[in-house]
Amino acid sequence: MSDIPQNAVSPDNPLAAYHARTRHRFEAFAEGPGQLDWDAQPCAFRHYAGAPVELLPLAAQRFDRPFGDLDAPPATPVPADVASLGALLELAFGLSAWKSWGASRWALRCNPSSGNLHPVEAFVLTAGLPGLADGLHHYDPERHAVEGRALVPADGGRWLAVGLSSVMWREAWKYGERAFRYCQLDVGHAVAALAYAAALLGWEVAPLTLPSATLARLMGLDREADFPSGRLSFTEDEEPEIMLAIRASGLQAPPAGPALIDWLAPASWYGSPSAIDPSPGYRWPIVDKAAHFSRRPADALPALHPNFPALPPLPAHPTAGSAAQLIRQRRSGQRFDPRETLPRAAFYRMLDALLPRPRAPFSAQESDPAIHLLLFVMRVDGLPPGLYLLPRTPGTEIPSGLGAPRPVHDFAPDCPAHLNLVLLAALGLQEVQRLARALSCHQDIASTSAFSLGMVADFSGLGADGHAYRSLLREAGIVGQVLYLEAEAAGVRGTGIGCFFDEPVHQAFGLSDPHWQSVYHFTVGTPVVDARIETSPPYPQRHQENP
Repeated sequence: MSDIPQNAVSPDNPLAAYHARTRHRFEAFAEGPGQLDWDAQPCAFRHYAGAPVELLPLAAQRFDRPFGDLDAPPATPVPADVASLGALLELAFGLSAWKSWGASRWALRCNPSSGNLHPVEAFVLTAGLPGLADGLHHYDPERHAVEGRALVPADGGRWLAVGLSSVMWREAWKYGERAFRYCQLDVGHAVAALAYAAALLGWEVAPLTLPSATLARLMGLDREADFPSGRLSFTEDEEPEIMLAIRASGLQAPPAGPALIDWLAPASWYGSPSAIDPSPGYRWPIVDKAAHFSRRPADALPALHPNFPALPPLPAHPTAGSAAQLIRQRRSGQRFDPRETLPRAAFYRMLDALLPRPRAPFSAQESDPAIHLLLFVMRVDGLPPGLYLLPRTPGTEIPSGLGAPRPVHDFAPDCPAHLNLVLLAALGLQEVQRLARALSCHQDIASTSAFSLGMVADFSGLGADGHAYRSLLREAGIVGQVLYLEAEAAGVRGTGIGCFFDEPVHQAFGLSDPHWQSVYHFTVGTPVVDARIETSPPYPQRHQENP
């Protein structure tokens, strides 16, 4: 990364320098396109023409249960077959609705994405699953189907894994050099969406530590015939991201890395990938370089199971809403009503759900918890507006120069002591609103909500491990997905905010240590729904198939 200046945060890690280069500043935004041609937007769906297509059942309702029960397995174990696989993929990556306004029509998905651009593609590797051929399949969310990419002879094994890749150009087209950040946040959201869908079925998701080259081979992303190199190949390439094993009753663990390659070796390959963008107007080489330096090397160490702090169990959510209902209704709020407030108990519950416990979705993350929260509290009943701090792991020292912090439990005894929520500075409502709005790229949604927050992490631990940067951003996406669903369960709505002014955020909260860096913002409030936008079902041509 010779064109990225060395950065004092972690001089041995070029990804820390990439992060510094792509920070927004009051004086200038990170490099991106000056204007967008929405008629030339990259294709949101990829298909493999010529591959055999298997429509999946829309079976999520068959397995649905209360959102508050996800920590406990269902009364009757859900078998792994084509119906339960359909429910898993539908609630993780499927369409949740179609929206239209005038002549414009666009799809929403169960997994959120920066700008609704959806760089993440999902693949299924399976053996011995009733109703589906053994091999590698690409998931097509537009049709809720799988396309058989590489089919292998049955060998008696019975296991299931899901692989994720990202088409980085989908984000780079709009966000320029910052796109690699957003792709990793989206991967984190997708991992969490998969973990929640698996929990509904009583299944678990566990990441597999595989070198990036092995991931590319297992998802067919290194096939020169399908992804030829060339001047414009950056628009079509998919970046291998992660492979996750599905743990369910009757399933074995997938073969180890080299054995997985051997399993796929005799495959018959089918289909050619559709084009994403045949005529791009820009190119952002720094995005490709960030991907290169953050790939997991061939000599990657075995998986390290994340260390979770000792915390009391998270109580079941009091909502009567079903998990599938909340997952499908999840939206990004576009406007919030500043006249509405959030009950204090609901606020505490959301923060408690963000603490890392060995449960879905945090059990699906790759590394130890590293994300902590800086909060702009504005409209939470009974709490003074101001700047707050939530360290997500007990004992974490986050240096702040804002004076004497006050534990919230000291002046609000109903605040759970294990949250370790701290008031850094009590401010007037208007002052907090101005700060929240200005620091989130002057967006009203950060100031008209009940609260907004910035996610920060200590970059000093990155060292020379480039992949650690991906893991950190993905954890932020996982935290964001928890906020999305917890907000829906509380009767409000969340919105991820990728645009913020990094250094001014640090200054506002007194973070003078340059090792601490911002990675993602989020906001939660009472939504104002635009009645002009029409909503229609995700798969209207197949609604009869719902049981």
